[in-house]
Amino acid sequence: MRGSSAGERLPAWRSTQQRVAVLRALRDRPDFASARELHEALAAEGAAVGLTTVYRTLRALERGGHVDVVRDRTGERLYRPRPADGHRHYLVCRRCGLSRAVDAEAVEQWAGGVAEATGFAEVDHTVELTGICEQCQSGERAIRP
Repeated sequence: MRGSSAGERLPAWRSTQQRVAVLRALRDRPDFASARELHEALAAEGAAVGLTTVYRTLRALERGGHVDVVRDRTGERLYRPRPADGHRHYLVCRRCGLSRAVDAEAVEQWAGGVAEATGFAEVDHTVELTGICEQCQSGERAIRP
């Protein structure tokens, strides 16, 4: 979703100024963001986008496979654009929200093997890895609200 490469996957929906603003706010974030964080960022920029529109846009992006989703320590869904070459697995700091993509080829192979062994198709999976980053361990980074 980042950039404007020829292979970019775009949501199949009617484009509105509000949806474009949500996409821009999501792409501008370095890590995962909640709907409320995106809404607050949009409001700070003066964009007239309601919280309901933010939630609906994120759900549409999720259904279309355009975002990766994790949950924070309270269970709130956090979103980030999915790379054009597919979903990623992330290790997310429980304190500040910093995220790092991790190599999870073993998970992909296992999920594919389960699908093959059971005869299922279009198998999806969710793997959530959380921990405390180095900066939070040393007290150098602010804790995410």
